[in-house]
Amino acid sequence: MKNWSPSSVYLALLHHPVKNKNGETIASAVTNLDLHDLSRVAKTYGVTAVYVITPLTDQQALVRKIISHWQEGWGSAYNPKRREALNLVRVIESLDAAVDEIGSLEPGRPVRTIATGAEKNNGVISFAACRQKLTSESAAYLLMLGTAWGLTMDIIASADYVLAPIRGNTGYNHLPVRAAAAIILDRVLGTE
Repeated sequence: MKNWSPSSVYLALLHHPVKNKNGETIASAVTNLDLHDLSRVAKTYGVTAVYVITPLTDQQALVRKIISHWQEGWGSAYNPKRREALNLVRVIESLDAAVDEIGSLEPGRPVRTIATGAEKNNGVISFAACRQKLTSESAAYLLMLGTAWGLTMDIIASADYVLAPIRGNTGYNHLPVRAAAAIILDRVLGTE
């Protein structure tokens, strides 16, 4: 296995704006499992931070309560590895706020956004092309994943890059976001 050092990579789990099954823009609920599993996957692949994006104040409070339990409460002593992974999680109200924060953490480096999704879109980049960008460009990258039925078309259209969808060996393509994140991060950040 070869070790390599990519550009700074951040992960965003959007709960708004995302689509419901009818294609309408909604705000989805945060799930406990997403926080735990995405942070562990992110820690494994060297992601700088995981942004949980929701404008809903009750959902922001829920995220903070869950993280607090594992960082400061009983859970921090019970499972230090989980505490270490959850240290990556940041709850924030919007995608723009996340991009701004990354920009302030990465002065002098552009912040490039990469949209993901199960649907076919024009102008997508392959996993290999994404990996190449991460290793050859001096930028901070925000890999965006959507909850519910995925990112809205506005988010996809505004992204700097759109990653090709993950394809299995059947026509079924509705992966849980945690599984999609793990596959994507392994393909673009994993050691081969």
